[in-house]
Amino acid sequence: MVKNNGVFPGVLLVAAIAATAWGFIQWDGLRQYGVSSLTLAILIGAVLGNIAPTLGKGRFRPGLVFAQRRFLRAGVALYGFNLSAQQIVQVGSTGILVDLVMVTSTLLVGWTLGRRLLGMDRETVLLASAGSAICGAAAVVATVPMLPSDRGAVAEKSAVAVATVVLFGTLAMLLYPAIHVWLGDGVFDFGVYVGSTVHEVAQVVAIGSAIGEDVAGNAVIVKMIRVMLLVPFLMMVGLFFGDRGGFGEKRSVPIPWFAVMFVVLAGVNSLHILPVPLVDALRLAGVLLLTVAMASLGIDTNLARMGQAGVKPLLLGAGLFVHLVFTGGLVNWLAA
Repeated sequence: MVKNNGVFPGVLLVAAIAATAWGFIQWDGLRQYGVSSLTLAILIGAVLGNIAPTLGKGRFRPGLVFAQRRFLRAGVALYGFNLSAQQIVQVGSTGILVDLVMVTSTLLVGWTLGRRLLGMDRETVLLASAGSAICGAAAVVATVPMLPSDRGAVAEKSAVAVATVVLFGTLAMLLYPAIHVWLGDGVFDFGVYVGSTVHEVAQVVAIGSAIGEDVAGNAVIVKMIRVMLLVPFLMMVGLFFGDRGGFGEKRSVPIPWFAVMFVVLAGVNSLHILPVPLVDALRLAGVLLLTVAMASLGIDTNLARMGQAGVKPLLLGAGLFVHLVFTGGLVNWLAA
């Protein structure tokens, strides 16, 4: 367990990157192109992380992990103040159907591509597939305790899976606004498309923010429904792949409480019981926390690490990304 006094160097680093990104987006020249602080933070982080790989290690590491876990989840929960229960109910039925199809199909495509075509080990395939299918790095981290391999080996595989997820999630942040410009609003609900196919929750928020409030609202709702599917997925992994005595400890299925709090806070927002200035402050706090988390994820987008793992994880991540973009578009079009 990391001591609290060990997180400050890393937190200060990503906070500085986030502050830089926040400062840049105040410039109208960037705003007119739909650039958000989240998008800019992960790009700055990725550039710095690859120029100076030591930023992702050593004394900075605890703070980066803290930002990715605590700040990311807190920011997502606070994003509930941007939505209402009425919106969740409105998008719910279509979102659940599309999410079920996309999560199931992505896991199947990942297993087929990774195990049968690329001949990869099952742990790496499961971790990368879970990250693409459900909720990015959070799904990877949650899946690790359910696997039977040596902890050190699984940790290395999880790092590769996270790097793959962040890389293609970052590409999604650049690609999806362009797809929206090309398709327009008439083909299907673009918010549902984003929420059902983009890797990370924060990446969904960033894409939605760049496109518009309506897209952002529906995208996050559908994404949170997808996040909640993490629990049944982990139960299935524990049932079919878990080692019932491997680590000599009892495993429990983690509950994505930040997703639950997102729904709770959206319900609080629907009641209009909090003062408007307080709600505005909480919304801003959520965006700032997500910006810091995205800077940390950017630093972890380490191309050298992926190169050491070989080309197969990259091919698997690319195949899953193509499936999410194209099959996801088809499923959303059929469901519209």
